[in-house]
Amino acid sequence: MSGIGDRFLAVFIGTVLLISILATQAAAKKLNVVTATTDMAALAQEVGGDRITVESIAKGYQDPHFVEAKPSFLLKLQKADLLIIVGLQLEIGWLPPLITQSGNPRIQVSAPGYLDASQFAEILEIPTGVVTRAMGDVHPLGNPHYWLDPDNGRRVARGIAQKLGELDPADNAYFQERFQDFDKRLTAAEQKWDAEMAPYHGRKLVTYHNSFTNFAKHFHLNVIGYVEPRPGIPPTPSHTIELIGLMKRENCKLVLVEPYFDLKTPNSIGAATGAKVVVYLPSVGGEKQVTNYFDLFDYDIALLTKAFESAQ
Repeated sequence: MSGIGDRFLAVFIGTVLLISILATQAAAKKLNVVTATTDMAALAQEVGGDRITVESIAKGYQDPHFVEAKPSFLLKLQKADLLIIVGLQLEIGWLPPLITQSGNPRIQVSAPGYLDASQFAEILEIPTGVVTRAMGDVHPLGNPHYWLDPDNGRRVARGIAQKLGELDPADNAYFQERFQDFDKRLTAAEQKWDAEMAPYHGRKLVTYHNSFTNFAKHFHLNVIGYVEPRPGIPPTPSHTIELIGLMKRENCKLVLVEPYFDLKTPNSIGAATGAKVVVYLPSVGGEKQVTNYFDLFDYDIALLTKAFESAQ
């Protein structure tokens, strides 16, 4: 019996080792995707499924324009097969040096593993004149917050699926199937979101930063002004006074604030105008329960409809 037991044990151990090797090989096969923001990570996960690992550099509660570069980011980039950026210079203040310093040839600009997702999106507010960051504007190439339109989410997801298929041709069909499933679920969700927002078409609001344009266009809202005098420039007393006057004239009763801005000035504006001040989420992960692209719209639409109702 001991001989049979030994053989059984040997077979068992061999099977365990084989499973371990196969699992390791499967894990090694996964494409390692790094994204600049949580929103790009969420879209990559939708189409990449279990054939990729994905991690965002910026957190959902951070201002993606101004992320403090850390050495740990270099480690992520050194291992990346694919880097997905928002583009339109959203990350220009912190990401380019990290890409260079990573020494990873796969993700350098123009390399196969570098993907600027803005190429797939409808971009709004593209300047017609000369605009530079030196003028105090962090949107010199157009509004980079394009993911807040679900139609752009669909376009970007399609582009990411195509890129994943190029990097991993053996799984191309899988990525395309994942995109088709995402597209179907997003279409159904859009119908629900559109119905929920339909009673509020044309409603006026103010946002702190100009991050809401694409959302407002898709859901037919009217952003009449911003707490910042220019994107990336802190509010000034004179601009705040002008904004208060505008809101009173337009009977605007809602101020949306991104989670990374101080509420002192928005609250003073709310007190002067009778407007409700609401912290909304421009990105996945801004709150712990908002873990994917669908959660982001569910959260913000619930927030907006409640705010509009209370401001009747």
